[in-house]
Amino acid sequence: MASLTEKYRPKTLDSIRGNDKAIGTFLEWASNWLPNSPAVVLHGNPGVGKTSAAHALASDLGWDAIELNASDQRTAKIINQIAKNAASTGTISGGNQGRKLIILDEADNLHGTYDRGGSAALTKLIKESSQPIVLIANDYYNMSRGLRNACDSIRFNDLSSRSILPVLRHICEQEEFSFESGALELISERNSGDLRGAINDLQAAVSLDGHVYCENIVTSSRNKEENIFEFLNNLFKKLTPKEAIYSSYDVNETPDNLLSWVDENVPNDFDSSELARAYEHLSRAETWLTRTRLTQNYSYWRYARDVMIAGVAASRKPSKTNGWTRYGPPRYWQRLGASRSSRALRDSVAESISTASGTSIGTSRIEILPLIKTMVKNCKNRILTVHIAAAYELDIDTLSYLTGSGKKTKKIKDILEEATVLRQASNLMEKSPLPKPFSPPDSHPIEEPELPPEDPRSQSDLSNFI
Repeated sequence: MASLTEKYRPKTLDSIRGNDKAIGTFLEWASNWLPNSPAVVLHGNPGVGKTSAAHALASDLGWDAIELNASDQRTAKIINQIAKNAASTGTISGGNQGRKLIILDEADNLHGTYDRGGSAALTKLIKESSQPIVLIANDYYNMSRGLRNACDSIRFNDLSSRSILPVLRHICEQEEFSFESGALELISERNSGDLRGAINDLQAAVSLDGHVYCENIVTSSRNKEENIFEFLNNLFKKLTPKEAIYSSYDVNETPDNLLSWVDENVPNDFDSSELARAYEHLSRAETWLTRTRLTQNYSYWRYARDVMIAGVAASRKPSKTNGWTRYGPPRYWQRLGASRSSRALRDSVAESISTASGTSIGTSRIEILPLIKTMVKNCKNRILTVHIAAAYELDIDTLSYLTGSGKKTKKIKDILEEATVLRQASNLMEKSPLPKPFSPPDSHPIEEPELPPEDPRSQSDLSNFI
């Protein structure tokens, strides 16, 4: 049997179920699009119709669609060769004003070995494009900041079971499937807004006689990974402690990362009294995480997760509103990213100190490095700075980090030159052979001194005094 998801993929925007507001905004963006206008990002959970909407839009407007998905190697070179060519030329047949709709699926996965440089190249392409570009993403905040800023965004919400059920009934009518009472309702409810998943489950549940039995639906059900932003929204607003714990099992985050997410975003929804109770539970969870790190016993993780999630849910007042809240990734991670180059220089200097002094890198970084930085701060002690640069073989970047002086300053360059000369002289001395011991010429023999006269008392005489 052919794939039902492809066979019944919507061909027009009118045939897409749910997300009427998002579809209207998408059509308005396309109708008003002009060269060098922003691209658009369609984001939301898998299976809600984002990619189908992009292809349906191209079909409705008579535009050619060119799709570049994650199965391609989306490096900067590939994007420049394929997408840029499409963005700068018209169609052969002319189409609607000769336009092509460039669709890049899974834009939130635009990173890694295969996609190296792709995000930066795409950001540049969007700013220079003379053709409309649509990006598809499941996790909007997993895209680079530069890419997000270059695009408008349209969110596709999960479909309700009431929107999924008519689609399943239509497919059963067209394929002449019979179904047990309540079977389609069960499939709709089990897929939590994922229409594509519901259609796949329907196809998997059909028996050889063309009937859909409820017992087959249980075996064909799939685990659904929950988006971290949806989980936070549910945790802070409506889930009971027990429901929150079970829901957390579907979030693809380790307990320590999950704690960072909760800690960062809980102030957005909780008032002061709720926060006081929530942070008390988060501190208890951190105790379990610390115990995990110290003992390397990861069975403690479950205690950290349960205390954290159930505690936060229990700290919430019952009368919590269900309005929309903007959540973001932990700022601590952003600070780590911003300081990555500085930490790399620090570790490089610590490694040089470790090699020269015979200490561990950790000891060099924690105990020795701060003292050296204090001694050579701003290169005030020039001679000492030259000797340290020579001893630890520092380059211009590491010396600038250690002293706090700019890399392009004349002072840093002069110190490096002197350190290089000093190091070369030291290496030359180490390689030179040792001088031969001094020996006087034979013509001037050294006269041995006269020994004092021997004590007339013999050993036998001394024995008389013992």
